[in-house]
Amino acid sequence: MGNRLFQEARKAVAQAKQAVNGEIDMSVDRAVAIAKNALSSAYAHSNTAEKAQLRQFQAELDELTQ
Repeated sequence: MGNRLFQEARKAVAQAKQAVNGEIDMSVDRAVAIAKNALSSAYAHSNTAEKAQLRQFQAELDELTQ
């Protein structure tokens, strides 16, 4: 089944990318806020490998907001 919080964080970052590209009807600010919250929650409950991937997701999110 895997780490549910990790899966939610990955989905939230993907959703933020979609918002930036205008592919979904959600404000970019809201999508980014949801993704940041999801990443934070997942990081606290992840193993070392997942944390490495979460840092990559965070870097992608940072690129979207610059």
